[in-house]
Amino acid sequence: MNNIDNNLLSAIETNWYGFTVSVFVFALLYGLARKRVGFGTRVLIGLGIGLLAGIFFQTFELQTQAITTFGSIYVSLIRMLVIPLVFILVLNSISSLSSLEYLRKIGTKTFAWFLGTTGIASVIGLSVALLFNPGHGIQQAVPADFTAREIPTFSQVILDLVPSNPFNEAAEGKVVPVLIFAIFLAVAILKVGAKKPEAVKPVRDLIESLTQVLHQVVKFVIRLTPYGVFALIAGITARYGWGTLEELGNVILASYTALILHFVLVFGGLVLLVAKVNPLRFFRKVYPTITVAFTTRSSYATLPVNLEVITKRLHVSPKIASFVAPLGASVNFNGCGGVWPAIVAVFTAQVFGIDLNATDYVTLVLVSIISSIGVAGVPGPAVISTTVVLTALGLPLEGIAIVAGVEALIDMGRTAINATGTAVTALLVAKSEGEFDREAFNSSESEDEILLNVG
Repeated sequence: MNNIDNNLLSAIETNWYGFTVSVFVFALLYGLARKRVGFGTRVLIGLGIGLLAGIFFQTFELQTQAITTFGSIYVSLIRMLVIPLVFILVLNSISSLSSLEYLRKIGTKTFAWFLGTTGIASVIGLSVALLFNPGHGIQQAVPADFTAREIPTFSQVILDLVPSNPFNEAAEGKVVPVLIFAIFLAVAILKVGAKKPEAVKPVRDLIESLTQVLHQVVKFVIRLTPYGVFALIAGITARYGWGTLEELGNVILASYTALILHFVLVFGGLVLLVAKVNPLRFFRKVYPTITVAFTTRSSYATLPVNLEVITKRLHVSPKIASFVAPLGASVNFNGCGGVWPAIVAVFTAQVFGIDLNATDYVTLVLVSIISSIGVAGVPGPAVISTTVVLTALGLPLEGIAIVAGVEALIDMGRTAINATGTAVTALLVAKSEGEFDREAFNSSESEDEILLNVG
């Protein structure tokens, strides 16, 4: 009992300022919600206050454990939804399709956009890295505790993707095996339903009911987003000092330049030229996804918000959104598998004085595309993708360790690109299949707040 009391007293003494700041900001955000200030506005306010709080805590070397604990709680709650969302929504999406041929068609289009945009992201990352020379003049020692991540063999990758015990894999948080199991079940429902509709009607009714209940749980958790964004961004800002940023500033600058170019030129271009919608309107509608992805650094954690954005703000049909979004969270790595490996490869070559030629550049792009498929479901996809690319080019893996100090900062932008790319793909697939409500998309955005606002 004395130990508990001592721990509690110690926590209060060392974290009271963080707790006080958090309570004050939460009260402010709650007050804004009661005054019906828009959800997006509150998210941006939380982001701005978090940046200021993080700078303050870092400047005065204050502990941020109280604030980061609130952020961790938010991430845990939103991750709580991932497995049931993937399972139920994929089941609902595929089982409601008209035929297996239609599933093959939208699946092919989805993967084509995912892999195509990842290839373009790799080219952009390579071009920007060659322009910025992020490794020029860097004199950094490799950390003594660095251990290179082992690249999974092809057979191991395949085995990890195939579900053997769906319940155990769901408990372990392995999304891809659960997704594949859901696809098998959904296809079986389609096949049986084609012959005996009455046999699968109770199952379809149950899936539809669970989908509606799950959407309500999603609403509960999403309403915490402004508070979670504040806590997460404050903790991240307080963690990094100017010394780290100065040493690897060119890596950060090159990475974010490439990510922004991909965001504006590729995503904006596809939305304008292929989907035929206003890119500025599109980006304004998807900014909740961008903000949550940027602060949580997790495509899976962003999945519930992204689903709501795709269906309620972009007005893509639920059957397309429910198929593309879970798949995108698992295999769409424009930032992690495209931009980042290219930046790190050029950086590593320059730091260690290794010349790359045109053949190496082509290899880099092709390997980036292939590895983005292979790392589906593997923890730390950016590290694995980068390891695969460096190995293919014969570059020292120690380059990954040198940039590790700023990777979390860059991972924020990478994840935002990944999640936004999933929304873009959902829009493109829906437009091609006549499942995009253009009139609703172009109408007043007042309805966009209905689902996300606190009522």
